Amino acid sequence: MSTWKVVLIILGACAFIGIILGLVSRGLESPFLGSGNIGYVEVKGVIRNSRKVVEWIDKLSESSSIRAILVRIDSPGGGVAPSQEIYDALRRAREKGKPVVASIGSLGASGGYYIACAADKIVADPGSVTGSIGVIMQFPVIRDLLRKLGIDYEVIKSGEFKDIASPLRPMTDKERRLLKEVILDVYSQFVDVVAESRGLPKDSVLKIADGRILSGRQAYELGLVDTLGSQKVALDIARELGGIKGKPRLLKRKKRRIGLFDILFGTVDELLTPVRLEYRMEVAR
Repeated sequence: MSTWKVVLIILGACAFIGIILGLVSRGLESPFLGSGNIGYVEVKGVIRNSRKVVEWIDKLSESSSIRAILVRIDSPGGGVAPSQEIYDALRRAREKGKPVVASIGSLGASGGYYIACAADKIVADPGSVTGSIGVIMQFPVIRDLLRKLGIDYEVIKSGEFKDIASPLRPMTDKERRLLKEVILDVYSQFVDVVAESRGLPKDSVLKIADGRILSGRQAYELGLVDTLGSQKVALDIARELGGIKGKPRLLKRKKRRIGLFDILFGTVDELLTPVRLEYRMEVAR
């Protein structure tokens, strides 16, 4: 065989492999993937943005090669809306016939647990940390610091509450009551989701929905977790629910590398967003 034919064969094989790998990384259909696949979704760290995770879940839910979805959670929670969006995406996947199993790692609290409630089954290690059912809003107060620096602000607003939670002045009683009402409404949404998804009386959930953290074993005894075990246990349950015989293949989302710009942008965003409504457990930073 001539050299140029060998080169063409090698290039063709490389192109073929590249196409297959591209399909796998995007969660798209391919006749070579087989039908014993489990989609792997990772929720790690503080939840700030849900777009990439939701897009991946939606792709998995549309793929006929995916028989079940395994969600690995290692998060203290985060923003209310992003947590709810990931929860909704998993619920949509279930509606399309994809069994969902949540595996709580070392930490799956607050918004992390909220997301787990979308699963058919929740698995947690006995020593994992979960629970922390509650809502928090916090913002800095820098008025005294600015005064020491000789900096002052003038505010012109269209309505009484337009600069609510401003770090430049004390909060009024009216503002505190208004924010409390918002907190309680979002808190009620969290409690309702836990009660409905876990099949628990709302009164029972309210008794432990005071922000307290729980070990995996405590959560299991209270009905917040279905099974105690590792990710391997969760994978076996997903395989069984998906009707997969033999060893399943895990399909993971290809992640983009985080660069210096992402780090700087994230830091600036953190500083310039003074008010956040969060399902989040307080952790040391």
